[in-house]
Amino acid sequence: MTVPQTPAPDAASPDEHDEIAEVGLIYFVGRYLGGLLVRLVYRPRIEGRSHMPRTGPVILASNHLSFIDSLLIPMFAPRPVYFLAKSSYFEGKGLRGWISRQFFTAIGATPVRRGAGQAALDALDQQRRILASGRAIALYPEGTRSLDGRLYKGRTGAAFLALESGAKVVPVGLIGTNEAMPVGARFPRRHPRMTIRYGEPIDLSRHGPASSGRARRLATDEIMAAIHALSGQVLANAFNEAPAQNPVERLRQVLPHERR
Repeated sequence: MTVPQTPAPDAASPDEHDEIAEVGLIYFVGRYLGGLLVRLVYRPRIEGRSHMPRTGPVILASNHLSFIDSLLIPMFAPRPVYFLAKSSYFEGKGLRGWISRQFFTAIGATPVRRGAGQAALDALDQQRRILASGRAIALYPEGTRSLDGRLYKGRTGAAFLALESGAKVVPVGLIGTNEAMPVGARFPRRHPRMTIRYGEPIDLSRHGPASSGRARRLATDEIMAAIHALSGQVLANAFNEAPAQNPVERLRQVLPHERR
């Protein structure tokens, strides 16, 4: 897949920036109380928080082991972090749907539909607008959770956004979150001690423009090397792809293409 040629972030209009939800009181109260609870139960090791720039566009690029990763990364970051959430969290009916919608909006989540084509372009555009407004976002270059604990090759979406926007990339290494809440578990376990490591920010601009496939690949490999140095995971040396559902998907996985 080739990265689409889209307008630069500074071409976005003020109206588009206004569409980005501001974090609310729930975000700060939830982060404070959640942080206290996590520290009490798990005594997590938090390392390198000072590495994260306090202002300007930043991309937190992390390995992905558990559902709780998306809560822990912003919970202990020194500034608000925005992330994309499944659109279903915003589309529920009744009281439960309203609570879900209010909660995810308040913590700075923006809805996105999973999939390829227009859904992927919409997600890319949302992330671009957030960075253009000087905010921080969190992304998983692997694309989805690692079910076996290994670190998979990165897709080039995070690198594309960094090269296009000029945002610094802060690598994040998570350790033990898959033990605290394994895939399929309904509630976290109490015994494992987790580690969250924020690495030094990376300037990827030397690799070249976002329009260059070689620059995107080299930048992505540098991001993944930094994540590996923090997490210490075994390298999978493959992309983390879901099993193909039809012959077209199987053919696409076999043929050479750029994984975003």
